[in-house]
Amino acid sequence: MTEHSDLNQKERFEFNKIQKRLRHSVGDAIADFNMIENGDKIMVCLSGGKDSYTMLDVLMNLQKTAPVNFELLAVNLDQKQPGFPEHVLPEYLEKIGVPYHVIEKDTYSVVKRVIPEGQTTCSLCSRLRRGTLYGYAEANGITKIALGHHRDDILETFFLNIFYGGKLKAMPPKLLSDDKKNIIIRPLAYTREKDIERFAAFKNFPIIPCNLCGSQENLQRKAMKDMLKVWDKQFPGRLETIFTSLQNVAPSQLADRNLFDFVNLLLEPNAVADTDLDLLAL
Repeated sequence: MTEHSDLNQKERFEFNKIQKRLRHSVGDAIADFNMIENGDKIMVCLSGGKDSYTMLDVLMNLQKTAPVNFELLAVNLDQKQPGFPEHVLPEYLEKIGVPYHVIEKDTYSVVKRVIPEGQTTCSLCSRLRRGTLYGYAEANGITKIALGHHRDDILETFFLNIFYGGKLKAMPPKLLSDDKKNIIIRPLAYTREKDIERFAAFKNFPIIPCNLCGSQENLQRKAMKDMLKVWDKQFPGRLETIFTSLQNVAPSQLADRNLFDFVNLLLEPNAVADTDLDLLAL
């Protein structure tokens, strides 16, 4: 697609509809989880993918109209992967006029040295990247770290943990890091990936592929992504319902003894029975 200023009337209508939906979903997530506060200095982690480009675009627009003042700093980690187009992000960020910083750290060599040839490198690469970004944030007065995970990422992680990890957990829209020194926010937590894909196509972002390291695709996550796409096509609304369930947890209806005290449950002789409530409603 071309820049949105060159769109025809039908395309412009579609672009405006998607842009409005994105801003609405991001605004709701920010409000629901108090992601951004007055005076925040937000580090927007920019990978060069559609998700982080979209997150930065929406946050820049919200910055103009938000009832609170906050700073944005786009940060990219150049991990020294062979073939990485170092010029792309700086040129784009200078063009749109956002403050930015590129961290140069050769984590690629570390990953290649530690992980045997042919095995998936994503896990170690992610940990090294996260540690580097956390360290930069702490050293530069960053109050919030914004990551570009969207609703579908959260659902994929939810099912990955169920099917492969034996845990009922996903990605929270807002998180305090393990060392208690960084707050991570995911402004796209309510946003559908297919809306991001369409928006990125309209905006013609200069996408940088994430497979420059030559690593295998995470096959387990791909299986979850494919499963969710099938469900979304065959059963419209199913993904929305599943995501809503993550916001409506009933600990007493699960089986986690640490989350709910099943052992010490006691009868309450004077309590009104459910059947009595039903009769009172008649």
